[in-house]
Amino acid sequence: MLPAMATAAWAGFAAGIVILLLTAASVLGTLIVPRATAPRLTVLVTRTVRRAFLLVTDRVDGYRTRDRIEALGGPALLMALLLAWVALVFVSFALLLWPFVGNFGNALVLTGASMFTLGFATPHGVAPTALVFLCAMSGLVIVALQIAYLPTLYAAFNRRETLVTMLEFLGGVPAWGPEILMRHELIDNTDRLGWLYERWTEWAADVSESHTTYPQLLYFRSPNPYRSWVVGLLAVMDAAALHLSLSPLSAPASARPLLRMGYVAMRELAGAVGVDIDPDPDPA
Repeated sequence: MLPAMATAAWAGFAAGIVILLLTAASVLGTLIVPRATAPRLTVLVTRTVRRAFLLVTDRVDGYRTRDRIEALGGPALLMALLLAWVALVFVSFALLLWPFVGNFGNALVLTGASMFTLGFATPHGVAPTALVFLCAMSGLVIVALQIAYLPTLYAAFNRRETLVTMLEFLGGVPAWGPEILMRHELIDNTDRLGWLYERWTEWAADVSESHTTYPQLLYFRSPNPYRSWVVGLLAVMDAAALHLSLSPLSAPASARPLLRMGYVAMRELAGAVGVDIDPDPDPA
């Protein structure tokens, strides 16, 4: 190998290590680490997908059409992350193999045969053989982790939407705080408002935890175009605030914890999508 080509190959080797480490950090932070993390690669892919959908939906007038398009945003984000991880792992191992196989074209062929378990190209030497085994394992691990990630994601999605669906007959579609109070009063069921506030306090805590740990859930819209989990939470918080303001003597004790937990949940979710918030808006 010529000196200039050898230098380029080893520079590519160093770049391959960096790309592989960044990709591994994104995969681990997104799929495995059970806390709110923001790997740069994951954030970049998320913003790119989100902007692509906004470019399309900004040109659509009908709400139902926009909703149908945006409903694809969550699944599209998961597919984009998987494709980005696989592509970057592919490129990184091709760069790592480059110094050992002579040219980058051969490295791409060997990486493809190994990563996609085709087996038509075989390496020669200890180092390239070890890299080929790692490459094959990396591709399988990424796909397996993504598949295992889906049940957790959809379980959290179903938990979120169950209470939102129940709110339809309590607060209308879309949900509205005064409507919740009015319907309970009309059927002489105001005693159940305390139970409703308690359920939504627990719901807000669950959503705050699950949607900051798995922020991809934020881009999964409710199944009904006129039902929204965000609007549902705001409607119940409005009902609790109105109840405390207009009839404090009859307001159940669970109304105040709901307002506090709802506020904390919205603050946490805003932080998860990069919205600047004041962590202490009223110190007094």
